[in-house]
Amino acid sequence: MKWNKKHLILTLFLPIQMLLMQVVARNPEFIERYYSNGIYPYISSFFRILLGWIPFSVGDLLLAFLLYIFIRFIYRLIKSRFKNGIHKFIHFTAILSIIYCCFYLFWGLNYYREPLAKNLGYEQTKYTTEQLKKVTEHIIEKLNYYQLEIAKEASLKVENPYSEKEMYEMAVYGYDHLSNDFPQLKYKHKSVKSSLMSLLQTYNGTSGYLNPLTGEAQVNDKMPKTSYPTTTCHEMAHQIGFAAENEANFVGFLAANYNDDVFFKYASYRMAFGYCISEIRKRDKNLSKELWKTVNKGIAKDFNASYLFWQHYKNPFEPLVKKGYNAYLKANNQDKGVQSYNYVVDLLISYFESKKDI
Repeated sequence: MKWNKKHLILTLFLPIQMLLMQVVARNPEFIERYYSNGIYPYISSFFRILLGWIPFSVGDLLLAFLLYIFIRFIYRLIKSRFKNGIHKFIHFTAILSIIYCCFYLFWGLNYYREPLAKNLGYEQTKYTTEQLKKVTEHIIEKLNYYQLEIAKEASLKVENPYSEKEMYEMAVYGYDHLSNDFPQLKYKHKSVKSSLMSLLQTYNGTSGYLNPLTGEAQVNDKMPKTSYPTTTCHEMAHQIGFAAENEANFVGFLAANYNDDVFFKYASYRMAFGYCISEIRKRDKNLSKELWKTVNKGIAKDFNASYLFWQHYKNPFEPLVKKGYNAYLKANNQDKGVQSYNYVVDLLISYFESKKDI
């Protein structure tokens, strides 16, 4: 069997790409200027314009196809008893090399850009428990206010009346308002869709994801609707180039908070409270209990309903998926892995203190 030169070249190109990534990763200023604020906005806009009008997720179909290719490769390798195994392996590695290149070129280099805190001019220092308590009390005050605005009674759970498609449209308005104060967070060319794999995502314990090969924001349409606005805004934050989870969470909070709709505002403070109270619980369980007593009962019911929803889909494979995602995050400049989600608290404290209204 003759060697395929193209496959050989692409296979050899894979380790070269990996070495180049090691060099590029050490130059966040270069990535920020020439990629994240240079060519990436054009790449992302191209894909969102190209695929945004299609009503279903092209990215989900692409992932399904790639999974099929992988399974077929393994099946044929075993069926042939590893005959011409080296040639087949090189062919497979050549495909992997193309995917690796597309992943970082189309989106992945954003993992190595400068921190969002620097971009926004925040001076992040180690915050005290007192600072965290003060911000959390402010968030609770706002959360209680919007819960009452919607439910009219403190004991009633908020019910979001919007459809998924309506929320995708509404999320854009929040970004429009946000860009007036933060021009670097401007969002253009909507491409947000319900994932075709929503049920699988639910069993995996995930609310959504960005497909880096198609630029589509995928949202799990099975999850509770009260967290839907912030999840949608979170995935849109990934689209505009904020790859780090803590940064996408913060931008998602801002976009939902800047929205005129009360359900989006409620969702923003709901998310902020969730992260802050979790951090307080780690530091002082008694303080956490005291703060929970100041939260309207309808909000507690909302959190409990969400907890029960995700518990219903718990399964033995979910921890394995999370371990895999944890390894993925660590491999892409997020040393804390899945715990990096909690670092949104740093940004929330910087934001609320900068507003000087607490």
